[in-house]
Amino acid sequence: MKMYTSVFLKRRSLSAKEAEEKIKKALEKGEVLPTEARFDSNCITPGTDFMAKLQEQLKYFVHNKLSTDKSWQGVNVYLSGHETPGEGEHKIMEFIRSETAKPGHNPSTRHCLYGLDADLIMLGLTSHEPHFSLLREEVRFGGKKSQKRITAPEETTFHLLHLSLMREYIDYEFSELRNKISFEYNLERIIDDWVLMGFLVGNDFIPHLPHLHINHDALPLLYRTYISVLPSLGGYLNENGHLNLAHFEKYLEKLSDFDREHFSEVFVDLKWFESKVGNKYLNEAAGLAAEEAGVKDMKKSKSADDPLCLDALDGVRDSHSTPGREGTEEDGEDDDMFETEFRQYKRTYYMTKMGVEVVSDEFLANQAKCYVEGIQWILHYYYHGVQSWSWYYPYHYAPFLSDVRNISSLTLAFDLGKPFMPFQQLLGVLPSASKDLLPQCYQHLMTSPGSPIVEYYPQDFKTDLNGKQQEWEAVVLIPFIDENTFHFTLTDKCNYYYFCLFFVFIVVKNIVPSF
Repeated sequence: MKMYTSVFLKRRSLSAKEAEEKIKKALEKGEVLPTEARFDSNCITPGTDFMAKLQEQLKYFVHNKLSTDKSWQGVNVYLSGHETPGEGEHKIMEFIRSETAKPGHNPSTRHCLYGLDADLIMLGLTSHEPHFSLLREEVRFGGKKSQKRITAPEETTFHLLHLSLMREYIDYEFSELRNKISFEYNLERIIDDWVLMGFLVGNDFIPHLPHLHINHDALPLLYRTYISVLPSLGGYLNENGHLNLAHFEKYLEKLSDFDREHFSEVFVDLKWFESKVGNKYLNEAAGLAAEEAGVKDMKKSKSADDPLCLDALDGVRDSHSTPGREGTEEDGEDDDMFETEFRQYKRTYYMTKMGVEVVSDEFLANQAKCYVEGIQWILHYYYHGVQSWSWYYPYHYAPFLSDVRNISSLTLAFDLGKPFMPFQQLLGVLPSASKDLLPQCYQHLMTSPGSPIVEYYPQDFKTDLNGKQQEWEAVVLIPFIDENTFHFTLTDKCNYYYFCLFFVFIVVKNIVPSF
């Protein structure tokens, strides 16, 4: 379950770091800390002793209710615990899909899913069920930290979100397309494309595109672009969880104007600064010097007709015109300068964020493929379930929109693989601060200097807000787990463990006295 490990290990590492910082600040203020051990919320993870006990208690609770509570009579209860791989909400959706696929399914069946996760809205809409509601607790923002947290159900305010109403809002949002497209207007397909657009601002499995933030009006931009480009496509982007790459490429091409529009704001200040310095290509020269030798060698062996060749950063002017510039020779010179600085701006992003020395065509082509592959994996996951247990997005950052190009001919293939076993999963998602949640024989793998996987559990690490505002939104810069090293280490550990058990059994058997 590599897709989960890279996400949750980073999230839990950040939580552990924040907890340590809170304790440190409390001690500095002279506060007295509780003597009892702190509750580690990371124990709410498949494979822990806590989850095993919880599963048994849930079984007892369900059995007791069905046996003694009249209001539970005639109710079918399905309990899928931590032993079954997968996220809870996705296991629920898999059950709903299986039920709706049965011949005798009643289309008037009503579904109600509980939880605050925004993903539940997406999942509910992907079902295309007309009667789907979400039960959500009221969330209040801006409250005092000292304010008592309400935990009792009878004191909690709940809201019921009817996705049927959400469907009507989406229909209204894109209603102008009815008279603009030459093909059939289909609300179900519009909803599918709406779900896809939501993934472009990032989710648990893929980072957001540069400078595309929800609180900076990213969603209205995505919707306006969709309305403007859909009439020219001849069809929709998302075909029941499968990307139409040709249509998606055209949508991204139009959306990539955002990169230039965003940089144009930076360019105004940059132009003023460089007019003072006296060298308008200062930034370009700095970047080219770092790449020149490597690029020359690559070009000698590179085929000129490579379909994934991305020349946006290779000194060739992009076909897009600079926003707001046209006509005169002076404007043409400004366009040249704009494109030059824009290339360097993106080059600097890749070199500083991703640590690459040469931003080559191959690098950009791989960025584009990985990103589109990620979008396809997520779509399949939401519509049909896990397409690959081993897939993960291999970068901390996403490429620029203007560099996700020439993707229509891509072949996207996934290997299903197998999910991790429970203790493997724990090692893949827990930080070293929560090592006590593991069996003792595994704990040293997180902390021992001689452990082959100790690098995946750094005691100190950097975070990058990357345009976000809240600490929990930051990019956690820890290494990605190498699945082969991980499997080899744990297999070797298990073999040693079973050898020890076998050896002890032989020794004990030989020393038992005979009577």
